[in-house]
Amino acid sequence: MHPRIEDYALIGDEQTAALIGLDGSVDWLCLPRFDSAACFAKLLGDEDNGHWRIAPVGAERCTRRAYRPDTLVLDTEWDTPQGSVRVTDLMPQRDRAPDLVRIVEGLSGEVTVHSVLRLRFDYGSLVPWMRRVDGHRVAVAGPDSAWLRSEPEVRTWGKDFGTHSEFTVAAGEKVAFVLTWHPSHEPRPPLVDPYESLEHSVADWRAWAARCRYDGPHRDAVVRSLITLKALTYAPTGGIVAAPTTSLPEELGGVRNWDYRYCWLRDSTLTLGALVAAGYQEEAEAWRNWLLRAVAGSPKDLQIMYGLAGERRLPEFEVPWLSGFAESAPVRIGNDAVNQLQLDVYGEVMDSLALGRRSGLSAKPDVWAVQRALMDFLCTAWRQPDEGLWEVRGGRRQFVHSKVMVWVAADRAVRALERHPELPGDLDGWRAMRDEVHREVCEKGYDPRRNTFTQSYGSRELDAALLLIPRVGFLPPDDPRVLGTIEAVREDLGHHGLLRRYSADETIVDGLPGGEGAFLVCSFWLADALHATGRTKEARELFERLVELSNDVGLLAEEYDPVAGHQLGNFPQAFSHIGLVNTALALYGDDGAG
Repeated sequence: MHPRIEDYALIGDEQTAALIGLDGSVDWLCLPRFDSAACFAKLLGDEDNGHWRIAPVGAERCTRRAYRPDTLVLDTEWDTPQGSVRVTDLMPQRDRAPDLVRIVEGLSGEVTVHSVLRLRFDYGSLVPWMRRVDGHRVAVAGPDSAWLRSEPEVRTWGKDFGTHSEFTVAAGEKVAFVLTWHPSHEPRPPLVDPYESLEHSVADWRAWAARCRYDGPHRDAVVRSLITLKALTYAPTGGIVAAPTTSLPEELGGVRNWDYRYCWLRDSTLTLGALVAAGYQEEAEAWRNWLLRAVAGSPKDLQIMYGLAGERRLPEFEVPWLSGFAESAPVRIGNDAVNQLQLDVYGEVMDSLALGRRSGLSAKPDVWAVQRALMDFLCTAWRQPDEGLWEVRGGRRQFVHSKVMVWVAADRAVRALERHPELPGDLDGWRAMRDEVHREVCEKGYDPRRNTFTQSYGSRELDAALLLIPRVGFLPPDDPRVLGTIEAVREDLGHHGLLRRYSADETIVDGLPGGEGAFLVCSFWLADALHATGRTKEARELFERLVELSNDVGLLAEEYDPVAGHQLGNFPQAFSHIGLVNTALALYGDDGAG
């Protein structure tokens, strides 16, 4: 049986991440960065595409697993007729090289454990040359090299293009494995002590989690979401990837498979808000600073997403030798949506920089210059159709959400000049633009017969992003048009109590065949909208259900299939976890935020 997306747990070192299944197999790992080629790609293929499994001989799925509280250290345990054993997995924060540490510990009885490591560089396509050096197994293929060692050393042999080890552990006995990657032209990096790495990782994560100011209901879920966001942060630059994976399907067997190992500007305001409100000012500043570096340049060249360090070229291609998760092909590397025009990102950037200023982030002399340049561009470009926040591939439209976010950009610019009249800027021109955008959206993007805003001007389709209208201040929550939109979106896009982002039945909009699941962040937006309009009891009930959709270790993918009862899309998804944090803060913040 093929694993489910929710069968996986995440470990990482804030520069890359690994996914580990219920069977103790590392099935996905890109080295040395999130967006590097995978050396374990079984997640999107089979065992011959690379994996590393450690488990008792003859055992399949584990008996139980859990993160150590408030950490990203994973314990997986098996109970067998011979006894019980635990495998502890972590990736210590790196000094020079990435390390994957796996510690096997006997808990009771005497258990024989088998390890099989199949390294396959370049997304599962390259079988490395293996050799022994000073008791280590060394793999080399092109630019990549990896060293495997165990402490104490155990019997290891090669078979079927894999590296096998087998050993017995009694209660209290431990065997630690360390896999270290480095560029093949460089010497082996210094060895890390696996047990010291474990001790330091637990202490570091717990100290970080203790900074969380939220102390309301579901605190464990909020902290787990914040730890996940931290794990998806590329520490050298502060950028946060949307997910550590590519091509996990939005529909099993379908073609809606995309690469999410990049940083989206769209996430910026919601991410900043979550980090600041939860007490993580340093991380918020790092994200804001990444944002400023990424958008530097001509406003007309602003992209919707960038690489981890702000790279602009993310060409999309397919990997034909990988069959895809549950035969969901194609597997895509890169993302052509980078070339789309999405006017809403200008609003998101303006809102983020305004939020940073209000939240007391350190002043940056170039922030206002960036905002002025963005506004100068929007003044001439805002009337254009675009591809919208959902990155549709069915042609440009006059998307209502995009226009609302153009209004947000103008509104934040006007408010900044009103608060700080010493700043240079075209107050009268921006105020007039704000009013014109507002008037046009209310005339062309609103259907008075149905009392709802629509996905685009003149369309009948609806869009879950319309739920953000009161959140960004375009209209107050008690406006009859807002109330009507919430009801219409809930009725039209509702899917077994959750919410789709838009109707995928009309392929004219997104240009793609097939359907998808309920989009989790949209369901969090619905909870926010219900709460804002006074329906807090309903909002809390929906939030409770969404929290319960997390897998056994508290992780959420992008989407959920409420009929089949499984997660869909790239995993874990930053946007889903941002939604969880922000909704918890909205629902319980008065009682739970210190």
